[in-house]
Amino acid sequence: MNVHREAEVHEHDRGLSYDLPLLARRRMVRLLAGMSLVPLAGCTSAEETSASSSPSSSSPSSASSPVQCETIPEETEGPFPGDGSNGVNVLRESGVVRSDITKSFGDSAGGTAEGVPMTLTLTVVDAASGCGTPKKGAAVYIWQCDREGRYSLYNDGVTDENYLRGVQEADDEGQVTFKSIFPGCYPGRWPHVHFEVYGSLADATAARSITNTSQLALPKDVSDRVYATDGYGESVRNLSELSLESDMVFSDGYNQQLAAVTGSVERGYTATLTVPV
Repeated sequence: MNVHREAEVHEHDRGLSYDLPLLARRRMVRLLAGMSLVPLAGCTSAEETSASSSPSSSSPSSASSPVQCETIPEETEGPFPGDGSNGVNVLRESGVVRSDITKSFGDSAGGTAEGVPMTLTLTVVDAASGCGTPKKGAAVYIWQCDREGRYSLYNDGVTDENYLRGVQEADDEGQVTFKSIFPGCYPGRWPHVHFEVYGSLADATAARSITNTSQLALPKDVSDRVYATDGYGESVRNLSELSLESDMVFSDGYNQQLAAVTGSVERGYTATLTVPV
């Protein structure tokens, strides 16, 4: 294992002491939901759930029962956010507002992230309205590792790069779309994409007033197909040692965070997720 990879295993997501309060709150929410007379359900549609490779982690509610919309689970930002909370602040740099995040931007960076193409669309909705109202004007910052499992700005070999990071403002439908690549799987973590939601683009580019921090999980069957291609060799072994149920972030429930993914290795993939905030 490379030295920087080993460091990621021990430091990623700031450790158990940081995550326990978040996990405890989430488990309490699920406990109270189970005791309630009104069943709770996430905002993932039946179509999205069937499109993903893993079964839902919660039972569907009755068609005649009222449904409440749960806010996207809060997760740690991890040690490589690039939002100024861990030293590096890419959000204040000109060029970070973009839809194509495969290339680095700015004068000091010029690299391109190689890998199987993936278009990611997040739909930000208002949880208080039952997920029926798009959050027009909200902003989303996403970041992810590259094919080799490295995070730009932080890991050896890509400290001068800032690819696979970008901000978009939600349109009238509450949607943001990014052109990216399918991330690799590094030791200790399920394939995922990080994201932060801000109330406005001004807040995002000032790196202030984050409203939600979470992570998107990618289905296993799609990951297996991608990792069989050139350049993802280490991901095959790393994924074989993991499951969504054992992942340190998704182990307490991933129903709202598992993306629906369509496409192919040849054409590229499209991943979608509804994000109630």
